[in-house]
Amino acid sequence: MGKTVWRAVTAGGVAVAFAGAAAVPAGAAEGGVSFTGVAVNGGKPIVIGVKEEVEVHAVFRMTTKLKYDSGPTVFPYRGRPDGGDTLHSSVIGSDCEIVNKAKGICDFEEWLYIDPRHLDFGNEDAGTWRTAARVFLAGDAHDTDDENLPLQVKRATRVTVNASPEPVARGKTITVSGRVTRANWDTHTYQGYAGRTVSLQFKAAGTSSYRTVGKATSNSTGALKATVKATGPGTWRWTYYGNSTSGARSSTGDYVAVR
Repeated sequence: MGKTVWRAVTAGGVAVAFAGAAAVPAGAAEGGVSFTGVAVNGGKPIVIGVKEEVEVHAVFRMTTKLKYDSGPTVFPYRGRPDGGDTLHSSVIGSDCEIVNKAKGICDFEEWLYIDPRHLDFGNEDAGTWRTAARVFLAGDAHDTDDENLPLQVKRATRVTVNASPEPVARGKTITVSGRVTRANWDTHTYQGYAGRTVSLQFKAAGTSSYRTVGKATSNSTGALKATVKATGPGTWRWTYYGNSTSGARSSTGDYVAVR
């Protein structure tokens, strides 16, 4: 998504536009700035669907005695911190929360937004990104640091379930069907996710947790099917645990009464 111009806005209203893929002149980056305590999305994968803009929360600390024109930001990148692709449609940052004025230490919060409907966003953007931090300094200079922090960006999945018959006689067969689909960022639709191993889980009536009782592999359209014996009333669901490019997801539960 770094092929176009993005917008970074601080809480104080100062705006700066920058091109994530634009080349940076040699010597433009300045020293004298350090970023620590960077955490993006609480360390969890960033899971994105096909239509909804995703808000990603980040926190970090910046230490500098240099003057800067606009608030600092942290952002996902691929390639190089300066000159590579970046992954955000807009960023809103807080003002400095002073930790130590004499040493120039400030804490910041940030809200980074990713819109899957953007022209430059596609399936190739799933996978591992890294994190950089940048501040624009007085005099048209800037400081960009590689934070050596990997970020997993994943395509959202959906899982459905249907257990039947309802109700069922004890000892008879229950058929649990469903479907697992995955966000296609190129077409902005959810499509059947074939060849996935999905766990069939059961929560007995009167209990609070699910246990895995079997597994099934989705067919070419993402469909799932399993048969089990009715031993008692309870709720059935499918759970897909995800992979390096796809998010984890459980279906809603389907309760079956056993007589």
